Amino acid sequence: MPKTTATQQSKPSGGKYDEGTNYVAGGVEANSLLFALLVAAPVLSLLLAFVTSEEMAEQYPGLATEPITGMLAGCVKDPVGCGSTILDVVLSVRPTTDGALFIAAFMGVALLLERLLPGKVDYGPETLTGHIPEYVDNGLLHCVVYSLLFWAGSNIGLLGLYDFGILFDQFVGSVAFLNIFGVVFCVFLTLKGLYFPSTDDSGSSGSWVKDFLWGTELYPRVFGLDLKRFINCRFSMTFWQLSGLSFCYRSWTLHGEQIDWGLLFAAISLYIYLVKFFIWEMGYMRSIDIIVDRAGFEIQWGCLVWVPAVYTFHMRFLVMNPSGLSFEVAFALFCVSVAAVILNYLADRERLVFRATNGRAKICGKPPKFIKAEYMVLDRATGKRTAKTSLLLASGYWGVARHFQYFFELVAAWTWCLLANPMANGTLTCFYAIFLTYLLIDRANRDSRKCRLKYGKYYDEYCKLVPYKIVPGIY
Repeated sequence: MPKTTATQQSKPSGGKYDEGTNYVAGGVEANSLLFALLVAAPVLSLLLAFVTSEEMAEQYPGLATEPITGMLAGCVKDPVGCGSTILDVVLSVRPTTDGALFIAAFMGVALLLERLLPGKVDYGPETLTGHIPEYVDNGLLHCVVYSLLFWAGSNIGLLGLYDFGILFDQFVGSVAFLNIFGVVFCVFLTLKGLYFPSTDDSGSSGSWVKDFLWGTELYPRVFGLDLKRFINCRFSMTFWQLSGLSFCYRSWTLHGEQIDWGLLFAAISLYIYLVKFFIWEMGYMRSIDIIVDRAGFEIQWGCLVWVPAVYTFHMRFLVMNPSGLSFEVAFALFCVSVAAVILNYLADRERLVFRATNGRAKICGKPPKFIKAEYMVLDRATGKRTAKTSLLLASGYWGVARHFQYFFELVAAWTWCLLANPMANGTLTCFYAIFLTYLLIDRANRDSRKCRLKYGKYYDEYCKLVPYKIVPGIY
């Protein structure tokens, strides 16, 4: 079958999500907790931005470090006053011109690099409609060049166009702007998927609410730009990666040029983790976020707003509330986090090599165990079904648990939050790790449902070989 790329326009299906798509039941009707979080997320992102701001430190000194004995206890004692305060806070977090210009410039540089940086052409997995997405594999080059440009343009670099702490300084106004931009962008994506889809992996669920939240298109492109990769990787991951370094610099200037070892080691570990991500970017383009989740509010607004607001929270918190950790304690936690990042990378790489060699590469010096699974591809134009095969690895890391890489990712996340010293700074600093734990458990469950629908009896065989999802012997 010839390769079809997202740059080629396909006829809109006009139909509901059906067997000819990569859609897997989930989201609104299958997970009420996730739906509630989606509804509350815009307000919660603004609250989290305010909690880590200078305004919070000035107006409510010390309260950020007391989420249970201070915030929660106060709300229980005076729910009306608490609600009024929360409303006032949310309304005070407004877009700023500087914040909007910063986001526009940040995205503009990412877009320029997306167009100019070279790389070999690589492909994502074929969808059930026969579409094969095409990408230029230049994630690591993007990571290196963008980091150098961010440093060079700052006051500690060559040009002095802005302060290196700009991500902290403009954070509140930027998140408020991204909130509005994200909603408008998702409306655009919904309509595009319904009326101008890039591929046949598109269509309506029959519900406008679900179409907006889940999305109507799997691989949207505009003028050849893959919107999913640009938002999820080139904006979201780059913002997350550079934020820790920027926050370190702002903490250093605010606290008499004193190093916060907890913040510094969390930022360095995170930077290493995201270098690993960009090395592995093509692996991400074959993950459930890309090949199953459509480009809707849940994923695209999440990467535009939720990632900056939540994934950076524990580091941003430390700018106004230093960790107080000693070098020795912080360094020990750093070593644990880096070990987890390395193991996470090795697990992902093991599967990539296995797939690239079509199962011929040895694992731990032995031929790998795997299931050769068949699945069907539907040609919507002709109605013809074609049998395809995939190899399901059951050796090495992937023989321990079906998503053992998630275990290492969670170890790293919890270590980063521990570097924020929750014993002194309160449990709110663990918000990211708690959220990620829930997210990865849900993702593992959805991936199991997707694979069972796709591979049927072959996946049941695989689960017998690898019975645990994330933690061997436990889950």
